[in-house]
Amino acid sequence: MKKRTRAFAVLGVMSLALTGCASGPTTSNAAPDLTDLLVTTPAATGELDLATWNLPFGEPASLDPIKAFNYPENTVVANLCEGLMQLQPDYSIKPGLAEKVDSPDASTYVYTIRQGVTFWDGQPMTADDVQYSLSRQLDPNEGSYWAGGIVENIDSIEKTGDWEVTVKLKAPDSTFNSYMVTPIGNIVEKAHRVAAGEDYGNPTGKVMCTGPYSVGAWNQGQSISLLRNDNYWNTEKKAKTKQVDINFIVDAAAISNALSTGAIDGSYDVPLGALSSLEKATDGDLFLGRSVQLVAIIGTGHGAFADPAVRQALMMATDREAIADTVFEGTAQASRSLIPNNGWAYGDSEFASAREKLAPSTVDIAGAKEALKKATVDLTQTIKIVYPSERSYYADIISEISNGATAIGLKVEPEGIPSAQFGAFFSDPKAREGHDAFVTNNYMDVPDPLAFLRTIVGTGGSQNYNDYSNPEVDSLLAEAAAANDENERAALTNQIQEIAMADLPWIPIVDPSVRLFLNKRVTGVPASFVYLYYPWAADLGASGN
Repeated sequence: MKKRTRAFAVLGVMSLALTGCASGPTTSNAAPDLTDLLVTTPAATGELDLATWNLPFGEPASLDPIKAFNYPENTVVANLCEGLMQLQPDYSIKPGLAEKVDSPDASTYVYTIRQGVTFWDGQPMTADDVQYSLSRQLDPNEGSYWAGGIVENIDSIEKTGDWEVTVKLKAPDSTFNSYMVTPIGNIVEKAHRVAAGEDYGNPTGKVMCTGPYSVGAWNQGQSISLLRNDNYWNTEKKAKTKQVDINFIVDAAAISNALSTGAIDGSYDVPLGALSSLEKATDGDLFLGRSVQLVAIIGTGHGAFADPAVRQALMMATDREAIADTVFEGTAQASRSLIPNNGWAYGDSEFASAREKLAPSTVDIAGAKEALKKATVDLTQTIKIVYPSERSYYADIISEISNGATAIGLKVEPEGIPSAQFGAFFSDPKAREGHDAFVTNNYMDVPDPLAFLRTIVGTGGSQNYNDYSNPEVDSLLAEAAAANDENERAALTNQIQEIAMADLPWIPIVDPSVRLFLNKRVTGVPASFVYLYYPWAADLGASGN
């Protein structure tokens, strides 16, 4: 679960061609090959009148892009509202509603707005709509969930030509343009937003965007329909399915049954509890795709876990490979870094070589005991790690951490609380008081390790939950953000990674792959972890089977 600023990662080599990564599902009795995960599924061979999908994390709270800050909302909004830039299944970034972007320096971004684009109601998209949409992020009355971080660094957003909008930043940030693929860069129709008032984004007011689908019927608690936009500006990417009905089934057994029987055609984020039955399904296939996700343990700054020596020792003593093999049933890799494996779209040689120099993910009890000697806290304290009690696999993860802790003389216990309360750990410091650590299923919003690390180790970072502060890290973050050369930025980011893996404000556990299930009658959607920001439903079509 994730409540504040996120980020994105990939398992495999991002530069591989899409056609070379769609050879078929990764289902067999043998352990899956996690070094060559899929980017996309085979292209659709025909159109469909109707397809059904599922959101295993439940119903979206809103379709307003600036409120799209979690799995349910983003998975739907990605098909409705578009950004100035667009993330691709291979994690490259291409122009979207902006024809191009010019950046004379890392503090200035000039967007040439694409002409000939219309909203679903037929009204033309203008530079005024763009300026208004971006500025919503800065308006406290709008209550953007993306406020802070990237947004906080915006100094001004001005219309500087009939088809031009210029964004100036307070401080240089070479990652800024990447965030135009997220809801920060999504464009909505100004007139519709104003007219909808407080109903905007809900089943009554809905939204007005430019994407390949518009909003159809929204049956609260049950489903939401996406209707193909036959006047979509990008004729090459016109949706292949006329209507996509998205359900909100959250129970693992019910999801497994619906997918196995064909009641639902597909789903991302297939629950771990459904894997064994779905691997046996005869009418569909389970695909494993490249991801930018990370399961980790976050420190709160309280208890024995507040000591970096304790965190280092626990990481070394934990059998992360066993967690990947058993809890995730071979669909995850043991983490080696806070940067998920291949979570970058530039500087490949720099990042790959630096990763090889990091400590391996194998268990090292002797090394853990040696690291623990540097601890300055009372080691008799029980370390309690909080998790959402409805997701029992987290308890299994913590149990394995506890086994490692016992081997080095520490005591770790899981502490389950209802999901409704657990969400507050990501937003409310008071909720974290009295607790040592909590689990996270996190991800990178954009394929840039710098963007992800600064949320965790930057002073005041949006995911810096234990008030970690290191002047050397802050200096490196600023230097990397101002670097125009990508290899230079990668080298500086690697220095940050090395420090982060020594101080460990988070303990990385596993890098999960995307778990995608498709009925044999459908195909085409990305298998990679881009479905939060890429219009995946537009690629969904008939397989010919």
